[in-house]
Amino acid sequence: MAKLKTIFFGTPALSVPYLDLLHQLTDVQLVVTQADKPRGRGMEVSPCPVKQRARELHLPVLSPEKLKDDFDKIAAVPFDLGVAVAYGKIFRPNFLALPKLGILNVHFSLLPHLRGAAPVQQALIQGYTQTGISVFWIRPSMDDGPLFLQKEAPILPQDNAQTLFEKLIPLGLEGLKETLSQIEAGRLIQTPQPGEPTLAPMLQKEDALLRPTELTSAELHNRVRGLACGPKPKVPFTHAGKTEWLQVVRTAPADTDTPTAVPGTVLCIERNRGILVKCKEGSLWLNEVHPAGKKAMPAEAFANGRGLKPGDGAFRE
Repeated sequence: MAKLKTIFFGTPALSVPYLDLLHQLTDVQLVVTQADKPRGRGMEVSPCPVKQRARELHLPVLSPEKLKDDFDKIAAVPFDLGVAVAYGKIFRPNFLALPKLGILNVHFSLLPHLRGAAPVQQALIQGYTQTGISVFWIRPSMDDGPLFLQKEAPILPQDNAQTLFEKLIPLGLEGLKETLSQIEAGRLIQTPQPGEPTLAPMLQKEDALLRPTELTSAELHNRVRGLACGPKPKVPFTHAGKTEWLQVVRTAPADTDTPTAVPGTVLCIERNRGILVKCKEGSLWLNEVHPAGKKAMPAEAFANGRGLKPGDGAFRE
């Protein structure tokens, strides 16, 4: 039986295992990625991880600035199915009409929940306790096409964006493998997405500026978890009349609180726990921090180096 002819659309490192799976199970005719961009400290123009892997697999690659720029080249490639994983571009109706079967997307949430560019990060920021992956048929609107299948995964209290990606990437591979098997067997499943959608917008730099005076302890903790991949979470720190943004690496919910304290106040400093900070509601342990120009360190070491003590309003701004 002849293999499915496919085109893969993807860009970042998390897409690479999906290209490998597609290369193993189908006849990949073409790989399409986003255009080469400046990367690294030297900001040299270099190919994205998917493009690098496609070259290693000796697969033809296109990297247009806009999909329409290479429409004729893609349209000239005979393919049965498109597969997109974190490609990062919108497919117009003329592209969706090219393959015989359509274009599938592997999305890292249980659609219609968390439609958008940052479903893993936003699942944590928004306090979800359950997520998963969805393999669905792309339509012109954002992430609203019919489902092929879904697989669930719990979000544990200790999860952050990195550990959640580590769960969902293999789960998505399992889902894509199952999808391809069903397509080869002639089953093309299209199930409407159930319920009301929620959104997972792309994270902006300002999303990482976390003020304990404006956020509850749960909100601040969830943002630190969600920002483990993306903009670095920072809190304002004022010392000796100067305010800086202190990067927060790790936090932990507190089991005690001082309801009468002013938000942004240092409540306690403990060895092996860090700095307990009063928030808009509740309080939160800053376990590990990363001051500018230094290495990440236990928060209590930072507190000792700056001479912090309980009662200081160091995180009020």
